[in-house]
Amino acid sequence: MKKLLFWWSKLKSTFWFVPVLIIAFGIALALWLVYLDSTSAVNPQGGWKYLFPSSPDAAKGILSIIAGAMIGVAGTVFSITLVALTLASSQFGPRLIKNFMFDRINQVVLGTYVSLYIYCLIVLNAVKDTDQFEFVPIISVFFALVMTIANIVLLIIFINHVANSIQADNIIGKISTHLSVNLKTLFPNQVGGPTSSSFDLEKIKAGFTYSKGLKSDKDGYLQYVDAETLMVEISNKDLFLELYFRPGDYLIIGREIGKVYSHKDLREEDLEPLNHNFLTGKTRTSQQDAEHAIHQMVEIAARALSPGINDPYTAIACIDNLSNTMAYLMKVHFPSPYRIGGQNRLRIYARSLTYDGMMDAAFNAIRQYSKGNPPVIIHLMEAMATLFEFAKEEHHKNAVRKHANMILNLAKKSLEEERDLQDLQERFDDIHE
Repeated sequence: MKKLLFWWSKLKSTFWFVPVLIIAFGIALALWLVYLDSTSAVNPQGGWKYLFPSSPDAAKGILSIIAGAMIGVAGTVFSITLVALTLASSQFGPRLIKNFMFDRINQVVLGTYVSLYIYCLIVLNAVKDTDQFEFVPIISVFFALVMTIANIVLLIIFINHVANSIQADNIIGKISTHLSVNLKTLFPNQVGGPTSSSFDLEKIKAGFTYSKGLKSDKDGYLQYVDAETLMVEISNKDLFLELYFRPGDYLIIGREIGKVYSHKDLREEDLEPLNHNFLTGKTRTSQQDAEHAIHQMVEIAARALSPGINDPYTAIACIDNLSNTMAYLMKVHFPSPYRIGGQNRLRIYARSLTYDGMMDAAFNAIRQYSKGNPPVIIHLMEAMATLFEFAKEEHHKNAVRKHANMILNLAKKSLEEERDLQDLQERFDDIHE
């Protein structure tokens, strides 16, 4: 079931799915309203009669104008989207393009305009004006007029949305929000049921007679692990699995992704069902990859610090949002790598995330790219001082101290102004008190 939910989530995040649904709804609505017109006798009176077509020629003219305008605006919307994608790719990195493609407003706008175009074509085809028969679907035409007015408002909303969506602060804020939601719901990736116990792995391995490497049968980024099915298969076969990779890692065909320990000799075909629980793709996703959004934000900061862009304030905004994420991670319980399965026995040992590793993913690259940039280096040290205030556990404090030391070493090699170094040293001393 969870694997189906994963595929459903991927389907919803594609650029074409929502527009296709809207188009299908538009076609169904056109057929239903034309049928309603054919079975209902509508005779508008008073001022209402000026809003409804009075003849087949009037209905055809209205529908033709709307259809031509909608397909033209749809092309404009598509062009604006491509321009936004181009700007985002050049300034913030190509991996952020899918953030714009998956934007629900962009999908709804494009689907709505194309849907109304197709709707008008269907209704236009239903208008009849012959010697024997005359049919004017006035309800359908009136609805087309209403939707045209709504689409004009939607176009204004869309242009405003695109203008805001390519601003650095808004992009960083959306990534940060998505990261927070992801950490609260799916962080971190788990295989089986988590446990806080510790085990003697070597002793457990020694309890099995045979061991065989579990090799990847596909290449690409590991996107999803079907935890429940994998645990059931491991438990039913009385196996122990040691996993070397987690979602977000890149797999190569034939590479050993884990080792299976058993009481009887296993053949390659015996391991094939296990491989089916690992889904890969050409890109990383946030479904179970807790570091994916962090890497997106780091990429924005790294590009901002490049000589071609030289935008330290964007990098500083990324540092602030990453600091907020790291402060939150100090409050959560990182899962144990040990997974308990059938018969209440240890069944899987999975390489899990650690706070120290998340700190490395968040700040290492930014520190390396900030060489010779005093505002960013000083702000990095300020971020470490802020995180140190939130740190309660000793391993959290050690992780912050490690990065503070690396930042200070970088500053001593790249900063020439003595007062900048003194300012940095004062913040460093606060961390090591």
